[in-house]
Amino acid sequence: MLRRVRAWAPGGAFGSPAPLFSRAPVAPSSGGRGGAEPRPLPLSYKLLDGEPTLPAVVFLHGLFGSKTNFSSVAKAVARLTGRRVLTVDARNHGDSPHSPDASYEAMSQDLQDLLPQLDLVPSVLIGHSMGGKTAMLMALQRPDLVERLMAVDISPTATTSVSHFADYVAAMKAIAIPQKVSRSHARKLVDEQLRPMVEDIMVRQFLLTNLVEVDGHFSWRVNLDALAQHLDQIMTFPPQQQSYPGPALFLLGGNSDFVQPRHHPEIRRLFPRAQMQTVPDAGHWVHADRPQDFMAAVQSFLA
Repeated sequence: MLRRVRAWAPGGAFGSPAPLFSRAPVAPSSGGRGGAEPRPLPLSYKLLDGEPTLPAVVFLHGLFGSKTNFSSVAKAVARLTGRRVLTVDARNHGDSPHSPDASYEAMSQDLQDLLPQLDLVPSVLIGHSMGGKTAMLMALQRPDLVERLMAVDISPTATTSVSHFADYVAAMKAIAIPQKVSRSHARKLVDEQLRPMVEDIMVRQFLLTNLVEVDGHFSWRVNLDALAQHLDQIMTFPPQQQSYPGPALFLLGGNSDFVQPRHHPEIRRLFPRAQMQTVPDAGHWVHADRPQDFMAAVQSFLA
């Protein structure tokens, strides 16, 4: 039986955006590195209610994603485990506010602010890609807030050489859509314009989840300008000295190159209790490629 759901998105009505740019409210810069602590933003989230005595499960999406990426998994986890389950839009993604600061320090601070507000600490963090790095940094900064950690196809190292995210940003920024076209026609036009740089149809469909219509204008709901400016930073990981003492699982896609054997020493240094598990026939988006295997790994990790 599905339990009570709480959902929240900041703002409400948005002003008319410039075509193919931002539709979300923009927060002032909070200075992510080397200075004042980043200013947390009010993130959009959806919370499935459950047993308050059990640690809640928090799903964190990857670059260009949103909380809806884990909707089906979140419902299944809530149903099968009886736990509270939270899905969150990271800053500059989904329905959360935009900010010039797209650093992991800022994204971690957003969660450090939100989770205690919702009385969800300590919690289980499950993060994919960018969300996995955010989860890792929060666990290293505030281990008292993290009961255990699952990083999905990502490590606390640089991943620039194996990603095509820079190509995706460039392709999305180059899109042009005439006004007063239907949503289906707009999606078709965008798909055709993305195809030369984004050959994989599944990736194009994933990127198209960010295409939104507001007042007759189509725009990207992700903050492409901030992501483009910070992409090199997003592809790396902030240097850390302290380790996380709790349980950690690194769930890898068998067909993915994001986590290499040379990354294992740094994983072990920062997460000495880490276990590594590979899902056969899964690419970088493990939860989408092999949903049943992903769910089985989550259930086993929570047991």
